[in-house]
Amino acid sequence: MNAVPEQSPPREGPVWVTGAAGLIGNEVVRLAREASNGSTAPVAVRGLARADLDLTDFAAVDRLFAAERPSAVIHCAAMSKSPDCQRDPEAAWRANHEATVHLAALAGGIPFLLMSTDLVFDGRKGNYAEDDSVNPLSVYAETKVAAEQAVLTNARHLVVRTSLNFGSSPGGRSAFNEEMREAWRSGRTLDLFVDEFRSPIPVSETARILWDLILGRHAGLFHVAGRERLSRVGIGLLVAQWCRREEANLPTPYRAGSLRDYRGAPRSPDTSMDTGKVERLLDLRLPWFSRWMAEGLGTEKL
Repeated sequence: MNAVPEQSPPREGPVWVTGAAGLIGNEVVRLAREASNGSTAPVAVRGLARADLDLTDFAAVDRLFAAERPSAVIHCAAMSKSPDCQRDPEAAWRANHEATVHLAALAGGIPFLLMSTDLVFDGRKGNYAEDDSVNPLSVYAETKVAAEQAVLTNARHLVVRTSLNFGSSPGGRSAFNEEMREAWRSGRTLDLFVDEFRSPIPVSETARILWDLILGRHAGLFHVAGRERLSRVGIGLLVAQWCRREEANLPTPYRAGSLRDYRGAPRSPDTSMDTGKVERLLDLRLPWFSRWMAEGLGTEKL
């Protein structure tokens, strides 16, 4: 699969990538700039972090959008930490829903992609397809469901739901593997469930598919995640092995538990996703996470 497909954006302005200081947004920008230095047709990209533009300052967004006239928008920015959203629902709704609605309206006539989450599902079923019913259990997931619904009212726009992404973020704290490594570095023992399942994926794969979708002018709803259903304990074991390759003396303790004994905020037990729709559309096979790690593709320095 090419790093960035050779389609051209529909007009002259750059492709905006919001959330460029985060894990996925940063990788999307990096991939485009890397491709522009290689054989693939160059794509002008404008990475926007919060320091560049506060997306909840709608007047400022209007001014910059009018000045730069982006050719497409990949909207990765979000208030994405669920505990933060639970503590401040008003801020979460403004950042995740209202800012998305405003930006999508500005981008009404151009390709627009919203990044969303597997947590829109309650996790009772697993192997979720795009047409399965959503049932969010947290404020974060509620805001994402509302944002998805708003975006999909435009037949030109698309939504991509993803799962846990493995990679390297600019601040070193956004990826799930970075969070686990920092917890172990601080001496914590992690509590991981044997009966909570996700579909982890390398962020490099997610970013490539986002470019395929946005530059191919595809629309609708897609699931982009690893093809392997893994428990939190299984994921933890793989990340622990990776951490020990990077830091031989790093302790990586964890306790295997069960959601049956968990008494905290509601958690979705199984949000594994069916990725057949995007695989058929783009003629690709998404990776099995454990195989990707075993083949050494997950050993880059973070």
